[in-house]
Amino acid sequence: VQLVESGGGLVQPGGSLRLSCAASGFPFSSYAMNWYRQAPGKERELVAWITSTGESTKYADSVKGRFTISRDNAKNTVYLQMNRRKPEDTAVYFCYTYDLRRLRDCWGQGTTVTVSS
Repeated sequence: VQLVESGGGLVQPGGSLRLSCAASGFPFSSYAMNWYRQAPGKERELVAWITSTGESTKYADSVKGRFTISRDNAKNTVYLQMNRRKPEDTAVYFCYTYDLRRLRDCWGQGTTVTVSS
C-alpha cells in the first residue's frame, strides 16, 4: 500500500487549496479513505472521511461547510478541497486507510499546509 499526498503550501486566510492523495498497491475502489491533520504541538485529528463509492462523507465540526472530500476511483485518488482557510487550519495533512488484507494502518508521508498572511 502506498499513499502519496500533494498540493500543500502557503495560502492566505480565506483562500483555497486542494490536496490530492494518489493511492497504489491495493483495490482503491473498495476502501474508505480519510484525511487527517496534525497541527504543531497537537494530536493528529480526523478531518474528513469518504466511503469506497464516494456516496457518503463525514467531516470534523471544525471544517464542516469549508472542506470537501471527494474521490476519483478511476484515478485511484482522493481529494480534499479546502475553502475559506483559517490560520488554525495550519497543519500537516495525511491521507489514511486501513489495509483490510494485512490488518494494518496505512499513512501517507503528509503534506504541509500553512495559512498565513
